[in-house]
Amino acid sequence: MRKDYGKKTSWEKNQFIWGWFFILPTLLGLIILNIIPIFQTIYQSFFKTGDFGKGNIFVGFSNYTRMFQDKAIWQALWNTVKYAIVEVPFSIVIALILAVFLNRKMAGRAIYRTIFFLPMVAAPAAIAMVWRWLYNSEFGLINHLIGRKINWISNPDIAIFAIAVIGIWSIVGYNMVLFLAGLQEVPRDYYEAASIDGASGIFQLLKITVPLISPTIFFVAVTRVIGAFQVFDLIFMVMDKTNPALIKTQSLVYLFYRYSFTEANKGYGSAIIVLLLVVILILTGFQLFAQKKWVHYN
Repeated sequence: MRKDYGKKTSWEKNQFIWGWFFILPTLLGLIILNIIPIFQTIYQSFFKTGDFGKGNIFVGFSNYTRMFQDKAIWQALWNTVKYAIVEVPFSIVIALILAVFLNRKMAGRAIYRTIFFLPMVAAPAAIAMVWRWLYNSEFGLINHLIGRKINWISNPDIAIFAIAVIGIWSIVGYNMVLFLAGLQEVPRDYYEAASIDGASGIFQLLKITVPLISPTIFFVAVTRVIGAFQVFDLIFMVMDKTNPALIKTQSLVYLFYRYSFTEANKGYGSAIIVLLLVVILILTGFQLFAQKKWVHYN
């Protein structure tokens, strides 16, 4: 008797239905909170809006034409790039080093892990308040320790890098936890064999650890690039509106906030977000292409 392999059994149908039932809340949240707003933002970018979204006027590509001629947009994009160049690699390297050390058996390991992860759960307002005090040019702790008076957040040449340091401090604990999860999957046999052959710790890190957790490194790199290009809260809360360095510190998302909510032009703000979306898609696509050369899944 021939068996029909294409026909599903009642048990398989039941599993299929329950599978969709369990992912339905997440799927609905993704559609309502992420996918629909993307299309709404693209649609809104072709309009000029008034206060509280009133008086929408279709202007076609005028917002995009204005955006490409707006020097503030390109300055904000360059500020965002500089922030990402500093924050992303340093947060990854520091987190990886911390994860390697805290993956070993040592006294107080759980306490150290908790301490490094605490900035991730701290309120952004509290973080901004503490770092504004640390960066204070008159009585800040950093200037007191180095014995020099440096205007960390009011000097246009270094303000964005000072903000990036806060970003590194805030995210390094989260990256460390992800790397710790990846290190748990690395067999200890590799390290024991390398130690017997006389391999140094640096050699083991570069030739064993990094290749074997390269998928985790790739995931962290992609998410951190996306996160860095969306920086807003640190700049908004650390930088004062009267700060002369704000022009060379404001990011694309900060400009979106300014145009959309301060100047009540959500159409132009939406065009800025569409630009940011395109930039992130290009960078993510480049990372996906480049990962074929250095990420090892087997």
